[in-house]
Amino acid sequence: MHIHTKSALSRRHFLRGTGGALLGLPFLEAMVPSFAHAAPNTDASPHRFVAMCATLGFHTPFLVPEEAGKDYTLTPYLKRIEAHRDDFTIFSGFSHPDQQGNNGHASELTWLTAAQRPGLAGFKNSISLDQLIAREIGTQTRYPYLTLSNQGNSLSWTANGVAIPGERSPARLFKALFIDGTDKEIRAELRDLKRGKSILDTVRGAAKALDRELGRADRDKLDEYFTSVRDLEARLQQSEGWVTKPKPKVDAEPPRDVADRHDAIGKQRLMNDMIVLALQTDSTRTVTYHLSGMNAVPSNIDGVNTDWHNLSHHGKDESKIAELKRIEEAEFDVFNDFLTKLAGIEENGARLLDHTSVLYGSNLGNASAHDWRNLPLLVAGGGFKHAGHIAGDPDNNTPFANLLVLLAQRSGVAIDHFGSSTRAGVPGFDV
Repeated sequence: MHIHTKSALSRRHFLRGTGGALLGLPFLEAMVPSFAHAAPNTDASPHRFVAMCATLGFHTPFLVPEEAGKDYTLTPYLKRIEAHRDDFTIFSGFSHPDQQGNNGHASELTWLTAAQRPGLAGFKNSISLDQLIAREIGTQTRYPYLTLSNQGNSLSWTANGVAIPGERSPARLFKALFIDGTDKEIRAELRDLKRGKSILDTVRGAAKALDRELGRADRDKLDEYFTSVRDLEARLQQSEGWVTKPKPKVDAEPPRDVADRHDAIGKQRLMNDMIVLALQTDSTRTVTYHLSGMNAVPSNIDGVNTDWHNLSHHGKDESKIAELKRIEEAEFDVFNDFLTKLAGIEENGARLLDHTSVLYGSNLGNASAHDWRNLPLLVAGGGFKHAGHIAGDPDNNTPFANLLVLLAQRSGVAIDHFGSSTRAGVPGFDV
């Protein structure tokens, strides 16, 4: 979820909607403030979901073991997270079908949605898994979800296929999570919420007037619109309770954003620390983190002198692969620190990691060829009985969405199908 710090709703967009475009609805969802909407959950150990996608991929020979099962030989990247070997499962031979898009990186649009043919004519994205989960459990926390990014892109999509902007400033995120507003700011926020309700009333009236003039297809769209408006009204109403509730206090200083725009690893480390704090304080239970690479040389990694994107298209050049390995090992070092912190926080006699399903991977199986098949995927924590390496069919991939169904179920969402799934879950991997 992107944390909006401005007015809850834009009157200009609503007025434009009443002129005929109001069926689109995404303007509404995209502009709703990211506050949760019910009393805090009394469950002592709620379940959390975190998804992190590295969109320039990983060099899979350095990640995926040759052997299936628990007794695999550690690969160079898995050695970086060896301390957590019993707490993760790596998957190979998985993908979403029909991911050829309008460019080689388009599959990042659908990593958490499984929608097909991203970016091509007629494409409309579908709801992302995190939003499906947040719709079910997001009422229990101040923020139903966090949508984070290192460059502003997003893994999160509304039910109407609209991207939710990613927050890329750890400093702003910390302020939203833990710094109480002044009395003046709180009053202004409450006014914005009430104004949002008033605008919804206006738009609803205009929509009802249109209903008499529409054909059946548009009436169906209008019905979908009304359903979403009712959801937004509930969120606005229930957000008021959170506005005046003090935010949690943490034993951490407000961070300063990494000044070096090429220090991708430093940015990732700092944002990961914010994610840990958000989960530890139960400020949210659903997080996505879009990890873009860059068309530049990443800072502070010894032995790397070539821009990252160029290295990802190594064409089997050994010198480029050697540099790429240094970057990706640094990524796994940061991921190791993240898992270590989750494992080091006790919650009701267990570890926070046991209550958090962490999905880590990429939308590209072979980034050098822009190949969206055979994705590198890893699930850590979550209370699962981890199975080491689960190898799917490299030629006829297992639907990645099968795993997404299981992750939704683990978060308390009662579904047996999502996107292109063919079954609920993955044989050999369960709680």
